[in-house]
Amino acid sequence: VAKIVFALKSFSRADTSGDMHLVDVQTGLETVLTIYQNQIKQGTEVVRRYESVAALRCLPDELNQVWTNLIHNSLQAMNYQGTLTVGIGCVDDCVVVSVGDTGCGIPPALRERVFDPFFTTKPVVEGSGLGLDIVKKIIDKHQGRIEVESEVDMGTTFRVYLPYTTSPA
Repeated sequence: VAKIVFALKSFSRADTSGDMHLVDVQTGLETVLTIYQNQIKQGTEVVRRYESVAALRCLPDELNQVWTNLIHNSLQAMNYQGTLTVGIGCVDDCVVVSVGDTGCGIPPALRERVFDPFFTTKPVVEGSGLGLDIVKKIIDKHQGRIEVESEVDMGTTFRVYLPYTTSPA
């Protein structure tokens, strides 16, 4: 319970200063996973593939929003039953965070549209179509990029590349 309360306090404290902070990306991911702990424990296996990476200068609250959207989408895509794989690594001068699932996957014809505002494959009551649009805008603000790899009936993995040379946008 203490871990969940701490995660909620950390998550709800919004820094509106717009100042970049040096942050351990793993801490943000673990905070989001703790918040979703109840949904995860019902039938989702979480696989963590964390490499040791240097702290990243970023807007941590906004990145937590990215992790929240990606993890929530993954859990929904596999109906909270399957394997959620979360990874942290380093490629060139970027921290790479991946969130993958064993869900329904995204058909090739729809993959290019997933970042479009108001586009959703979910029923109206479940999605607004704004989550991945917001994700993309936050990543753009950090001068990063996001890639999606998906196979129908096998799952989807989103990879977020965040450069260590980020300056405020």
